[in-house]
Amino acid sequence: MEYEPSTIISEVKKGLNKHDKDVLIATKREGQWVKTGREEFTTNIKKLALGLYELGVRRGDKVSLHSENSAEWLMCDQAILSLGAVNVPIYTTQPADQIKYILDDSGAKVHIVSNDQLFEETRSIRDTIENVETYISIFESGHDEVRNLDEIIQLGAQKDEEDPQLFEQLRGQVDPHDLATLIYTSGTTGAPKGVMLTHNNIASNVQASLERVPFDTTVREHEQMLSYLPLSHVFERMMTYLYLRLGYPIYYIEDIEEIREDLKEVEPHYFATVPRLLEKIHTGAKVKGQEMSGLKKRLYYWAINRAEEFDPENPPSGLEAIKHKIADKLVYSKIRPLFGRHLAGMVSGGGALSSTIFRFMNAVGVDCRQGYGLTETSPVLSVQDDDHLMPGSSGAPLSNVDIKIAEDGEILAKGPNVMEGYYNNEEKTKEVFTEDGWFKTGDIGKLERGNLCITDRKKSVFKLSTGKYIAPQIIQNLLTESGYIDQAVVIGYKRKFCSALIVPSLENIKKHFGNRDIGSLDDIKDNPKVREVIQKEVDKVNVNLSPWETVKKFVLLSKPFTIESGELTPTHKIKRSDIKENYADVIDKIYEDADEEE
Repeated sequence: MEYEPSTIISEVKKGLNKHDKDVLIATKREGQWVKTGREEFTTNIKKLALGLYELGVRRGDKVSLHSENSAEWLMCDQAILSLGAVNVPIYTTQPADQIKYILDDSGAKVHIVSNDQLFEETRSIRDTIENVETYISIFESGHDEVRNLDEIIQLGAQKDEEDPQLFEQLRGQVDPHDLATLIYTSGTTGAPKGVMLTHNNIASNVQASLERVPFDTTVREHEQMLSYLPLSHVFERMMTYLYLRLGYPIYYIEDIEEIREDLKEVEPHYFATVPRLLEKIHTGAKVKGQEMSGLKKRLYYWAINRAEEFDPENPPSGLEAIKHKIADKLVYSKIRPLFGRHLAGMVSGGGALSSTIFRFMNAVGVDCRQGYGLTETSPVLSVQDDDHLMPGSSGAPLSNVDIKIAEDGEILAKGPNVMEGYYNNEEKTKEVFTEDGWFKTGDIGKLERGNLCITDRKKSVFKLSTGKYIAPQIIQNLLTESGYIDQAVVIGYKRKFCSALIVPSLENIKKHFGNRDIGSLDDIKDNPKVREVIQKEVDKVNVNLSPWETVKKFVLLSKPFTIESGELTPTHKIKRSDIKENYADVIDKIYEDADEEE
């Protein structure tokens, strides 16, 4: 389907015009929901935009935004875009050296932070940054060098009184092909690259994604969206624009550790997620059965096993349908309330969702879809719909996206959502485009029955010393489906066999041993009984792998991979190069011990 080029602010405005609820955005702060209505939101966008204009921000200028999700984040975003300026989002988890790199490389003129705690990361490097002219804090700051957002809003209000036509004039000059955002990828390898996305890149993705929304878009009283992924990531940002375009209220949670309580409280209509959350829910459901005994335990696992084999494309019929209803009555109906009473579904992105978890979620009555994309593609390239629910796939390409598979298996894409290139980096830009203009995703995959199936990152696939190729993501997904394995990284580049670094699930290991106090991860990593439990889980995975793919050795780690350690991206993707470097001695010892055993 063809769409007229559009801007982000135009798409959002369409939704705001039909929004008729008391709450447009709710932000949880210190346990309380702070609610913002449409009028306050739109009025503050105008005043803030004009305030930034008074600070000298003009079309094409860069404004960095370092903040948690909030109504204020969106106000700043829409104000920046209304001037034709460029939003440069920064993750709250990024350290000072990365912030400096982004501010220097982007040439940001204004830097907005949410509070003094986040400003500390910037303050330590402030004297080394020449281009930032003004620092602004969303909340009141204790630093003289930082201006408060309310002050900038008042500045804009004065400008609006002097020139009431200016705001609409500035908005009217914004072109669909203007740069809207510079998103610095915190990718799994190499230095961050500034992805240049125009208004139309993202607006076209919103338009095409609307066709895949799996629910009636008439907004009813109890229907609202929940958001927990960072707005600095293009996936949640595009989803937020889509929610606003549809006219739905959005609830931004405060702490991911409280998401279970927030799901019950907000009772969302829909939300975007990454596989990690669903993996934890699946693991929790599996381990719960360990607390049961006898017939109750057998029935519970009978239902769980059925769920893991459920096929959404071919739901059970006849006698199997009756069995499914029994399983639903006994087990699935007890899992659904975790998401509240009004959930129409969820979409998983940002990483591969295993087919087992996809089957499980849909079996228990939660409409779960998987999508695929990259920051460079604004982000969605494909997403499942009612006609494309094949387990292990990410659905069919969007209507305005073309996909093909290169001879070496790499997924290539074309469409109005594909980035302009990498900022200040012509060489890297040329590397990711073919001579005839196809974007090289860096992922290996195939097209099957109209569905796009992702195998692994091209750079993650490695060759054993025996010459056999290994796609580690598939094996890692199988390992982490175990309730006792929290994280896993499969290694073996230029080695004779595959091995794995495994982080056990301490909580579930404790349940296995009757909730005994068995200590910390460091205490259990050499515990022979714990190793025996993990070995059984590894053996279950190995049964379904080719001989060269099997995990021959593993090491239990004493701490998890985290964003803070640099071993995970902000969307919880494994950063293989960092992990291999951090655990080089551990990896070497695995293979040294194996040589000694021969």
